[in-house]
Formats: sequence, C-alpha cells, structure tokens
Amino acid sequence: MNPVVLLDEVDKVGSDYRGDPTAALLEVLDPAQNHTFRDHYLEVELDLSDVLFLATANVLDSIPGPLLDRMELVRLDGYTEDEKVTIARDHLLARQLERAGLTTDDVTVTDEALRRLAAEYTREAGVRDLERSIARVLRKAAVDESKLPLTVNDANLPDFLGRPRHTPESAERTAVPGVATGLAVTGVGGDVLFVEASLADPETGSTGVSLTGQLGDVMKESAHIALSYLRSHGAELELPVRDLKDRGVHVHVPAGAVPKDGPSAGVTMTTALASLLSGRPIRSDVAMTGEVSLTGRVLPIGGVKQKLLAAHRAGITTVLLPKRNEPDLDDVPASVREQLEVHLVADVREVLDIALQPVNAPVLSA
Repeated sequence: MNPVVLLDEVDKVGSDYRGDPTAALLEVLDPAQNHTFRDHYLEVELDLSDVLFLATANVLDSIPGPLLDRMELVRLDGYTEDEKVTIARDHLLARQLERAGLTTDDVTVTDEALRRLAAEYTREAGVRDLERSIARVLRKAAVDESKLPLTVNDANLPDFLGRPRHTPESAERTAVPGVATGLAVTGVGGDVLFVEASLADPETGSTGVSLTGQLGDVMKESAHIALSYLRSHGAELELPVRDLKDRGVHVHVPAGAVPKDGPSAGVTMTTALASLLSGRPIRSDVAMTGEVSLTGRVLPIGGVKQKLLAAHRAGITTVLLPKRNEPDLDDVPASVREQLEVHLVADVREVLDIALQPVNAPVLSA
C-alpha cells in the first residue's frame, strides 16, 4: 500500500446537483484525517496516509481555497527559447521523423528553423504546438519524395507553414501617446499586454471613466486608482489634469474576448494615462508590471519568471519590476537576464522617468 495517485487538471473540478467532488478531496488530501478515511462504497476504513497524491493544474484561481491549502504548491514555469530548441532537436524531431516514415538523411531541420518555429509560430509556455508544427513540416516534406534529401531552414520555413503568426509589434503599438506595454500571466505562461487610453473631446460633453476589454473587478479598480493618483499628483508630475473633469477617459485592453484580471496592470495603466496627458509616447522597448497604490507606490506582484520570459520572447529589452520583487529574479534563467535590462522601481515617478520618451524625442515608427 504505497501507490502514487495522479489527479490531473484538478482546477477543472466543478460541482453541481450530483455533488461536490472537492468536499471528498478535502478529506482524502488532508494528512491529519486521511489515515482514517472511510470508503462508503465498501464500508471499510482505509489508511490513505501512505498514498502520494500528485495534482496538476493550469491556473490556481479556480481551485477552492481550502483544497489548495492542503496541497504543497510546486510551480513549473515555461521553457526559454533556448530550452525549446534543445528539446525539439534532441527529442521532438526524432519522434516526428519516425512517425512520418523519414530518417535524418532524408530531412534536416536547422537550429535556426527550430528557433523561428518557437518564436514566431508557436508562442506558448510548453512545446505542444511546437511538436505539431514540426510534424506538419515533416508531413509536407514526405509528400514529394523527389525533393528528398531536404534541409529546412529559417528562410524556407514559410513554404511549409505559411507566414508567421507572432511578430514583435511593440514599436508599432506604442508609436502614439497613451499606449503602454504590460506583462501578464495566462494559463499558458506569460504574455505581453497592451493598455490603451484616450480622452474624449470636451465639446462632446462626455465625462467619467469607461473601461473595456472584459476586465475583472480588480483590474477595473486598478484603472480608477491610476486615474486618482494622476489627478492628485498632476501638478508635481507636470501633467494637465485640470481638464479631466470636463473630458471622459477611456481605458481599453485589446483582445476583448479574453477575460483579464489582477492588480499587476496598475503601473501600466498609470503610465498609459500619463503618456496621454503629457503627449509623450512610451518607449517601444519597455514593458512593465506592478500594482500601484493611491500614494504612487509600486507594489510586488507574482509570476515574475513567466513575465520576463514573455518579454524576452516579444523582443522587449527593458523591463520595469517592483523593487520588492528583486528576490524573484533568481528564478529567471541567466541567459534571459543577460539580454534584459531590468529596472527595480519603488515609485511611479521612477517608472515615468524611464518609460516616457523625452519631450523633444522623435517618434520612431515600426
């Protein structure tokens, strides 16, 4: 009696009129009482204290708090680009060659092609889509045997898969004032998030704050906090905030079909609004994350490793992090840290000094 029991995707457990599985799991996973667990099907007591339970989940938000409290949490973050290339070269490629009925003498895939696959075709935390893309390339190569042997490189990769689906766009999106680049954590790892802000014309009579992009309650509160901070500190920041009472403010986070929530976009929203009011665009190579308080403090957030990996994948070179998140940098691979310029900030003023372009700086278009 010493088994390992895997509870796969425990975050998908739901409750309905037939019962609540999490209530039973509470008793099963609690080490203080599972040694006297009673099986109501066989009506016998069973000692579960020697069972090793492993549960997996993509997100923690949907796991009930009491159930999560009985688990020891081990976070497995996404792979870096170099790690994906190594996994694809040493494992995925050999497996897909065998399934396609090919050998290494028939098709050679260069490391540059694998790197482009990982960066521009399959932006993900793992390697599932990467393996699918490799399989598509090899199946197309196997169709016409007259072209074998064949070398797949980064130049002819679009002939097999078409145009890339993911290309860096920060320079294009942030070319106008009022658009900031943020970092977020999703179910498949980190991702880049854009925050857009606009002001209504005074003659329209529109006032108040509009928030769009399917934002959660916490994210909506972050937008109100950002606006309140700028209104109360506009004079010292040299921002024309007096006009705000006569003009409506609209904050939008694109990808409106995707629900978004969390406090870590507070600093991004504040910077977007400050950029709009000052008329100074935000540097296209800068991304940021952090919660903002009413006094302008930048508070710590979670998911630092995933967010820095996302910034690295998107071509960002400068990242602004809360100062209290400095210990989390130890979890980030050294190869990624070396290519990123990380600024640890404690106040919104530091963020604006770094992120906003100088007053007379030329605007660079993508």
